[in-house]
Amino acid sequence: MNCNFTIHITKLVLAPFLLALTFVTMNLAHAETTESKIEAAFNQGKLPNLHSVYATIGQQTISEIYFSGPDESWGQKRGEVNHGPNTLHDLRSVTKSIIGLLYGIALAEGKVPSPNEPLLDQFSQYSDLKDGSGRENILIEHALTMKMGTEWNENLPYTSAKNSEIAMELAKDRYRFILDRPMVSKPGEKWTYSGGAVAIIAKLIADGTNMSIDAYANEKLFAPLGISNYEWAKGADGEPSAASGLRLSARDLSKIGEMISKNGKFENRQIVSSEWLHQSFQRKSELEPGFYYGYLWYLAGSKDKQIIVGLGNGGQRFTIQPAYNFVAVTFAGGYNHPNAWKVSYKVLTDFILPAAKKSI
Repeated sequence: MNCNFTIHITKLVLAPFLLALTFVTMNLAHAETTESKIEAAFNQGKLPNLHSVYATIGQQTISEIYFSGPDESWGQKRGEVNHGPNTLHDLRSVTKSIIGLLYGIALAEGKVPSPNEPLLDQFSQYSDLKDGSGRENILIEHALTMKMGTEWNENLPYTSAKNSEIAMELAKDRYRFILDRPMVSKPGEKWTYSGGAVAIIAKLIADGTNMSIDAYANEKLFAPLGISNYEWAKGADGEPSAASGLRLSARDLSKIGEMISKNGKFENRQIVSSEWLHQSFQRKSELEPGFYYGYLWYLAGSKDKQIIVGLGNGGQRFTIQPAYNFVAVTFAGGYNHPNAWKVSYKVLTDFILPAAKKSI
């Protein structure tokens, strides 16, 4: 089952991070390791469903620890899993942010149209949807920024067929379903969390490259980063879920963060263009004071010390702060629990940041 992360459980969870890293203390006298502190909190029940923590500054690993616990793969129970450095884990909606990177790679190759092109013009098979309703005015950028102006509701439980994400998965033609939703606002006016917007971006990549999204990701992103072990869940129609289906290890997801911190480069090879990253991390919507959205990434912090974040259902958190070459990955198994984000946030603020302060 496809489960995504909705905005009502992410409000203002980023703001303290920049302050914590900016105002650095020089107290180095800590007898306990970061891992022992996390383990103690886990054993005391303070970090329920925590699975993995991996954080680095530059080439230095500042925290790495794994736990056993029940897990899922795209909603399917996997039982008790002994998580470790090579264990694959659902990214859930962090997958969306990876799709954003892939669009940038395809754009640099001339395989997909620019974001300012009309979206429906790319889908001649749905020309009947140019019906004067306003869909003609939806640009590709509006899908990248989740501001298409169409009706979409993922605030309902993901067990409900009325949830737009689930309805898309059940539809005979997922792409027609995405594009023919009623217009409820002008394109570009309102941010609405939408797995459908990401699915349509992935379709543009697949059509433009003549490759499935998972195959393209493997060739253009994973393999260049040395990532060979991954899974990508597919719907009943065989389409890889662009909204939430990717599974990676914490270490391998961290490689993507390292590449972003280095302006798109990995081992002196340009993987994603610096221009695309700059464009992706522009603030397109303010979701809450100090909390923004770009091209499929959440953003916070000052512009010179920006915090770039991918978030996923169940407590998945991918945090990057390029100014410090800081990358933190937290995986957890609190799927569909409304407060699951609190575990990853507590790990970040109570354990990883104090360790990071000593390394800056």
